Amino acid sequence: MFSAIVIDKTEEGQTVTLQQLDDSALPEGDVTVDVAYSTLNFKDGLAITNSSPVVRKFPMVPGIDLVGTVSESSSSEWKVGDTVVLNGWGVGETHWGGLSQKARLKGEWLVPLPNAFTPAQAMAIGTAGYTAALCVDALIDAGVTPEQGEILVTGATGGVGSVAIAILKKLGFTVAALTGKMSEEAYLKGLGADSVIDRAEFAEKGKPLQKERWAGVVDTAGSHTLANAIAQTKYGGAVAACGLAQGFDLPSTVMPFILRGVSLLGIDSVMAPRSKRLKAWDRLAKDLDPAALDTIAQTIGLGAAIDTAKKFMSGEVKGRYIVDVNA
Repeated sequence: MFSAIVIDKTEEGQTVTLQQLDDSALPEGDVTVDVAYSTLNFKDGLAITNSSPVVRKFPMVPGIDLVGTVSESSSSEWKVGDTVVLNGWGVGETHWGGLSQKARLKGEWLVPLPNAFTPAQAMAIGTAGYTAALCVDALIDAGVTPEQGEILVTGATGGVGSVAIAILKKLGFTVAALTGKMSEEAYLKGLGADSVIDRAEFAEKGKPLQKERWAGVVDTAGSHTLANAIAQTKYGGAVAACGLAQGFDLPSTVMPFILRGVSLLGIDSVMAPRSKRLKAWDRLAKDLDPAALDTIAQTIGLGAAIDTAKKFMSGEVKGRYIVDVNA
């Protein structure tokens, strides 16, 4: 028997409960993992609170991240005792995820835990930090360098933003953090932000071309925030877009793209190929100080995950939440 959070659907609506399950309940897969830690992400908050139709199959165990030890394997890639990490691939949406003491998965979805991190640190990073690394890789691959100017990070107190700031600072960039939580200025500067900007300055419709300011942008917000960030990006700059915290619309024009040569880089973390995943985790191992994770993350038990997910949707959280599924 093992414990898991289970989302189900009845005639009365969606239910979310902590349950005891038998191993026979596990879905199909060629690798079984004894989970050590999972996380809570914005998408998990959407799923648990039913704020958006994230879950596609019922019953469903949420949790888009996990780290643990292989206990059974018929995959040629993994053997019993291997420590593995999973991010995305539709777990928590179409396949049972990490908010459980056990998981059965496809071996091709897994990557090895980097030696630089403990299992708990890997989940302090999680999909949010891995996505931040994908964004930084995309900006660097687009030719953005520290000498070209400031990088804007939106949603700065969130998981993606927090890790992105820490990585960018390590790489020598000057970072401006955009947030709706100006009270967290000390937290953001502790991560490496050089300046902190109130998100209200970006929240409303702006001119299609504005004063050039940013060499690059990591955006988690979408909507007017992303449109204004694009409008302020310097000639030849790049914007990595990975989120929709403000909205999924983009009320912009083609002008920044055809008059300033700005590049808009779409970042998908869910179905990213393994080569990109390994590159991102290598970036994290090299350019994220593990000590920064102590500032970014806090740990809760599996039983507290449901209530904490609700706080995500009301904007009451910052940084990363590690879930110790065995606590």
